Amino acid sequence: MARMVAERADAIAPLAEVFREHGYEGASLALIGKATGLGKGSLYHFFPNGKEEMVRAVLDDIGQWFEDAVYSPLRNESDVNGAIGAMLASTDQYFRSGRRVCLVGALAVANTRDLFAQAIRGYFVAWVDALQSALIRQGRDADQSRILAEEAVLAIQGAIVLSRAMDDPAVFQRAIDRLRGRLLIENDTSNNKGTIDGSPQNEGWLV
Repeated sequence: MARMVAERADAIAPLAEVFREHGYEGASLALIGKATGLGKGSLYHFFPNGKEEMVRAVLDDIGQWFEDAVYSPLRNESDVNGAIGAMLASTDQYFRSGRRVCLVGALAVANTRDLFAQAIRGYFVAWVDALQSALIRQGRDADQSRILAEEAVLAIQGAIVLSRAMDDPAVFQRAIDRLRGRLLIENDTSNNKGTIDGSPQNEGWLV
């Protein structure tokens, strides 16, 4: 059932779901119109440059959501463990435990990647940079923090693909649980401070 769309902002959420389900090429104006309840004239009124502008608007909206819910807390919260835990919880909720396609990731591996390259790269760079800054504030080495941050984002993206491919949300949940165990450091005033699961923080890490 189409949502009631009175202005451009109202169209973003249904547009996002159309592009997630059908991809850029497969999202016809007929499908978009059905999802938004807008005719061709209204669609071009809101988005004069057609589907490309629609996707850019969706990517802007996704980027802002992640900035508010994920990146900013990782960069700025004094409670680093809390910020990382919130990142994992927000990610789980946003991707519906792996049931929801990551549109940015899907665009990154599609033929349209170059068309949206700046937005795609910005999404992943911002996530890795923000998580790295949080991990550094935990007291970790900067280079190791970069590796951990990259592998964490990689694990989340891979878990989305695998859980959808296997139609098993438990795959995504296990990935999030493993990340929680690896990224969070318990407050410890003993000689184990700065360790993860009892292992020194400068050891290699695989998810």
